[in-house]
Amino acid sequence: MIRLAVLFASACLLAAAPASADEHAGTPQQTEPRIWESQGQVTANGERIRYRAIAGEMFLRNAENTPTAAIFHTTYLREGVTDPRTRPVAFIFNGGPGSASLWLHMGVFGPQRVVLPSEAADDGAAPFDVRDNPETLLDRADLVFIDPVGTGWSRTLGETEGSAFWGVNEDAEAISQFIRRWLAEHRRWNSPKYLIGESYGTTRIGALMRQLELGWNDVSINGVVLVSTILDFSLNRTNPGNEIAFAAAIPGFAATAWYHDRVDQAAWGGDRARFLDEARSFASDEYLPAILRGQSLPQARQREIAARYAAFTGLSADYVTRANLRIDLTRFRTELLRDQGLSVGRFDSRFTGVEPDAVSDSPEGDPSGYGIDGGYTAAMLDHFTRNLGVEITTPYVTLGGIASWNWDAGEAGGRNSFVNVAPWLERAMRQNADLRVLAANGIYDQATPFYPVELVFNRPGFDRDRVTLTYYEAGHMMYLHQPSIEALARDVRAFVR
Repeated sequence: MIRLAVLFASACLLAAAPASADEHAGTPQQTEPRIWESQGQVTANGERIRYRAIAGEMFLRNAENTPTAAIFHTTYLREGVTDPRTRPVAFIFNGGPGSASLWLHMGVFGPQRVVLPSEAADDGAAPFDVRDNPETLLDRADLVFIDPVGTGWSRTLGETEGSAFWGVNEDAEAISQFIRRWLAEHRRWNSPKYLIGESYGTTRIGALMRQLELGWNDVSINGVVLVSTILDFSLNRTNPGNEIAFAAAIPGFAATAWYHDRVDQAAWGGDRARFLDEARSFASDEYLPAILRGQSLPQARQREIAARYAAFTGLSADYVTRANLRIDLTRFRTELLRDQGLSVGRFDSRFTGVEPDAVSDSPEGDPSGYGIDGGYTAAMLDHFTRNLGVEITTPYVTLGGIASWNWDAGEAGGRNSFVNVAPWLERAMRQNADLRVLAANGIYDQATPFYPVELVFNRPGFDRDRVTLTYYEAGHMMYLHQPSIEALARDVRAFVR
């Protein structure tokens, strides 16, 4: 790549600061966003593509036109496009809340990617394998990677507090302002538009439907790609009394038990698809009605349910019984391979980690998290500084720079309840006949498992003719697995049409 220009003056440089967004607040000396431009080439889908890269900041402003935040983002624009109105643009972000967009940027959609072990092994230490990415979406769409306030190098400015951006609605309002500003600055209001989010990023997409689609100042979206989806938190949070979440977890537990050979695969003829279908049926048709009975469930039926639960999840019937038939994810991750001294991953249950003892009821950490973070952080910063020419030395916040989050989403949840942004997506689909949904699921994702996603989209408010669910032989970040990244790239490329 050839660095073209650095569009800022030395007087605009910020002093080094700790990682939280409030502590990153801009100084009065910085009056303009910092921007770096460069050029590059990549072969995508068998086609050589020249592109312009713009890495830098956009200032968000309040009603008085005072800058309140600097949003760091990276834009890739294909060169030689004759009519940008026919060229799709994809706005891409990760989740957390509190995660920068490096995972989708360097994992699957950007022009470069870091290649980590495909079969759920630790990433080790530098140098990591960073190479041109043949799976990049640049052949099909221009790409805009967004780091929300408190992530990456995005930060508040002046006297603005981070809490102004840290919440379901606050975050969506800020990102919607960014998208509108980007469309205006790049003259792309009439281009096809896509949103791609991972994990909480899919929640953000649901909230963005309210901000972008459900008002007169409408930004009509052509499609949304939900990577590892969580729209209705009631299906994913096994809080006491929230019985449906205990049921919704079972098929994901079953997939993990099958992978680690903790179930009798011969009993299902070695057919995992049949096994998982029966796990779904057990969870909804047998298990959920049983636990709703509570203490009125006859002991004989309790023993039957415990035995069936054990057959699908690889846990012992005695353990299931002692847990009152209710197993949360933390206990499952610790118990499944306890006899081997191992826990399984949350983001990707193919990963295993060595535990310090065999008596804890919670894992020491997440092996599918600490097994990848070093590689992604190094690859992202190397790409920024070496290829894109970004000259920022303050800490880049990959995850964890947000102090607190306002989960009060009003009509999408409200106080003392679970956030559910699915109704906003349903409503947007009713009011936008072209809006389509692709939900990508990792079979071994235990953070946002596939069965709750199926339950959400089975609800009568969705037009299933415009919803596509896909599945991959990996976890939350299915692009860690080489066959899965190839399949995901094909599916998203076909979806962005």
